Amino acid sequence: MTTPFRYTQPPPPRSATGRTADVYRQLSEDFGIDGAVTFVVLSSAPELLAATWALMRESLLAGDGSRTGKELAALGVSRANRCPFCVDAHTVLLHATGNHSLAERLARGGTPEKEVQARMVAWGEATRVPGHPDLTPLPFFARHTAAYVGTALSFHFINRIVSALLTENLLPGNAQRLRPVRSLAGRSLAKTLRRRLAPGTSLALLDADPGPGPSWAAGTTVAPAYAALRTVAMEGADLLTEADQDLVRNVVAAWDGTHQPLVWDALPDRRTRPGARLTLLAALAPYRITDEDVAAWKRPPYTDRCLVRLVAYGAFAAVDRIERAMPFDAPISHEVMDRQG
Repeated sequence: MTTPFRYTQPPPPRSATGRTADVYRQLSEDFGIDGAVTFVVLSSAPELLAATWALMRESLLAGDGSRTGKELAALGVSRANRCPFCVDAHTVLLHATGNHSLAERLARGGTPEKEVQARMVAWGEATRVPGHPDLTPLPFFARHTAAYVGTALSFHFINRIVSALLTENLLPGNAQRLRPVRSLAGRSLAKTLRRRLAPGTSLALLDADPGPGPSWAAGTTVAPAYAALRTVAMEGADLLTEADQDLVRNVVAAWDGTHQPLVWDALPDRRTRPGARLTLLAALAPYRITDEDVAAWKRPPYTDRCLVRLVAYGAFAAVDRIERAMPFDAPISHEVMDRQG
């Protein structure tokens, strides 16, 4: 039997208890998908699972603004990060919004016909690159900043988790590459997607008060969700030596958002610094993680939980670099409208 999990063996969702089971219940009710592998892969670290779900829920699902617009931004982020699994997922979710022709245009690699929608995709893609000209003006209202930025950052994180720890197959046999399958899958989620969710439900799943969160999300439920993910993801640094932590911080801080070549000068050798190598790959090129990279580091006493935590640390190091470079005081585009669809 094939499995979507590359380097871990998460227990089946039906066996989950406690907080993990609570997350799965919310996922099913609010996202409309039972046992979404994007989250199941994090289940060996329940604190990461809960915080990742919280940020996505509070921004993409329950946050302000158009769901279509946020899906377009998330698809742009996923394109920029070369995550075909997530690009396919957002294409299906665009079908769920009822935007079937738009979804298929994007599935073919095209650009939306409506200028405001094209700008949203371009903005999502541009968030990967500090100072990119498509970051301004913002394609959404200032009052929707928390939801749109939270969505973009949550998928910068999720893209990296998916690319590192899952296969590219959203559905068995890559069936989502067939138009009728994409459309049918989207329609099956349409009823759930149309529901208006109350903000904040996921916050009860988090650990102790995560703090106020970033200023761009102040006064919204996105703020504590982001703060919680930042806290638990960055705790993975304790799996590295101080020298390796310094290397990761310095390399990521100097990163300009471009995709790295197969070999680059700052990438450590897996034989001498496997933890630092794996972390930097998770941050900057998770789709280049190999069996050999994982095997070089994941030896006793390291477990599935350790691997998930290390990859999450690298992923969030990149998210933190991206977040710090975003122009939150940018002007708003004249073409912005409440409904993107």
